[in-house]
Amino acid sequence: AAVAVQRARIDVGNRLAITMKVIRYSEYGDPAKVATLIEEETGPPQSGQIVVDIEAAPIHIVDLKNMAGEPRFRPQLPAVPGHECIGRISEVGRGVSDFRAGDRVFLPFAMGAWRQQIRVKTVQAVPAPEGDAAQLSLIQLNAVTSELILRDFGDLIKGDWLIQNAANSNCGIYLIELARMRGIKTVNVVRRESLVPQLKEIGADVVLVDGPGLARRVAAETHGAAIRLGIDAVCGDATTRIGECLTDRGTILAYGLLSGEPCHIPARMLYRREIRLRGYYMSRQMFRRSRAEQREIYDFLAKAFTAGTLRARIAATYSLDQVAEAVTHAGKVGEDRNGKIVLLP
Repeated sequence: AAVAVQRARIDVGNRLAITMKVIRYSEYGDPAKVATLIEEETGPPQSGQIVVDIEAAPIHIVDLKNMAGEPRFRPQLPAVPGHECIGRISEVGRGVSDFRAGDRVFLPFAMGAWRQQIRVKTVQAVPAPEGDAAQLSLIQLNAVTSELILRDFGDLIKGDWLIQNAANSNCGIYLIELARMRGIKTVNVVRRESLVPQLKEIGADVVLVDGPGLARRVAAETHGAAIRLGIDAVCGDATTRIGECLTDRGTILAYGLLSGEPCHIPARMLYRREIRLRGYYMSRQMFRRSRAEQREIYDFLAKAFTAGTLRARIAATYSLDQVAEAVTHAGKVGEDRNGKIVLLP
């Protein structure tokens, strides 16, 4: 009942093959030009498989970089974009007992989510809750990234402080909300004064515009609190400014590269103050966990979304037929986008 997709059905033996829409690219270039809408058949599920109708799939920067063929972002062609999604099972294969038609699921990372339907093994699917599909589709990448930062780094407890830059990103917003749930206070660094009210509205304790004198301003706003964890999604000189805000033996956790530059950190900061610089890659942290532990994280985040404790800022949604407009919108920055772009296949 939740699936409202028109499909041409072709009689093949005892089963109707389904023709579904999919976005594919066969060359690198401008995402709006290389992303092509095609149709292909989805066969019946084999033993141990399920067929999933995809409800929502976000557009991430990595999808755009892959289509553009940027250095270190050149998947084998042809390729289907899409790093995460949520969907509903329409068919189950022989021997499947843990899922049934109508169940909602999350699907594995980077499986090519920009399509109407896909077949996967049941071991690749994770149960998902009811609720807003567009919101829930953002759990696996952005929300998990922020949750594992708090679980795995800094040993922060109620009353502690952390500092982050790019605080208006989805990961940054989730980090504010998840830290608040734990009683952890946040200093949030942004590039524009206009972003301050919206972050304050979701519970940010301190919001400051990046630039000279950041450490002095942070100390004034936090009354000299000892900040042990700094989260850096920008790199370049921003790494130095985050490090200057930390107490001795604090940790800078680098997880993004918005500046396109390597982390700049003075040697004196390393050997005099023992500031540590660590890299963070969400998939590595997630895959170190058992399947049961991964499901517990998804369940925790899904409940927070369902309760409204977590909420992503979604700028717009598009159908697959509108993929050129969608990727163009997703490629904008700042107030020209101001949220995630989500495809609703």
